[in-house]
Amino acid sequence: MEAGLKVWARPSIFVLARMRVQWPHKNNGKGELSDPQLALTSKYLSLHYDIEEKNALVNAQVEVAPGLQFKAIHEVKSQQGELSMVADLAGPAYKFELSSAVPSIGKPKATLKFPMGEVSLEEKEEELEEEQTKRILSVNGILKGQILNGVCTAKYMDEALDLRYCFKDEQMTFIPSISLPSNAVSFAFKRRFGPSDKLSYWHNLDTNYWSTVYKHNIGKDFKFKAGYDSEVRLGWASLWVGEEGGKAKTTPMKMKVQFMLQVPQDDISSSAMMFRVKKRWDI
Repeated sequence: MEAGLKVWARPSIFVLARMRVQWPHKNNGKGELSDPQLALTSKYLSLHYDIEEKNALVNAQVEVAPGLQFKAIHEVKSQQGELSMVADLAGPAYKFELSSAVPSIGKPKATLKFPMGEVSLEEKEEELEEEQTKRILSVNGILKGQILNGVCTAKYMDEALDLRYCFKDEQMTFIPSISLPSNAVSFAFKRRFGPSDKLSYWHNLDTNYWSTVYKHNIGKDFKFKAGYDSEVRLGWASLWVGEEGGKAKTTPMKMKVQFMLQVPQDDISSSAMMFRVKKRWDI
């Protein structure tokens, strides 16, 4: 096999509960690779196992009464997790949640969720002089609203305010954003040239990093994508055989295949050709 050539496969098997095996791949504009993982999910319990880290994340949820749900998350390696109770208020659109870390390090976090966003109140540690700390109450929240022909989002967290506006029509999407008090500004632009062609562009004005992705559909079961990310200086191209966003069950032969080429700008000789396969067997 030639140097620089990498090959992997990603099968998915469904037996009783749903199982997913994910080998090293993450399909994004930066061409980053993720660690292999094994996932087993059911209605009330899910297990995610990181093969590289030899760590498991267990997630359980159960409805203890109408409109009242109990949730639990536990990470085996760190022996940490979270317990929470979620209650419906005046219908499912309004919820109140109490959550606490395990082992407990303070008072539970309270969150009120409503159609336009959510507000949370939690206790945090604030560093003082001479390596001393004190516990304070912190307020975080997010609000969304319709303005003109777009959606405006305001997110307040850790004394930082992020403002984002999204305008979208049938052919174009424009998303400017600013963070305060850092005044970091970025924008995203998407343009559809027809039913089969779409171009996306993102630019951070502070760092001058940018990325772009071009997509071309050939019917329903073929999609070509190519992009470049200036931060990691990486170009890539990807071809899907089978609907990318659809389930393997609905594709011909219940199988999807992706081929991907990654070309680092600094070292073209280390380019990598990869593929993944998602296959379903019904028992």
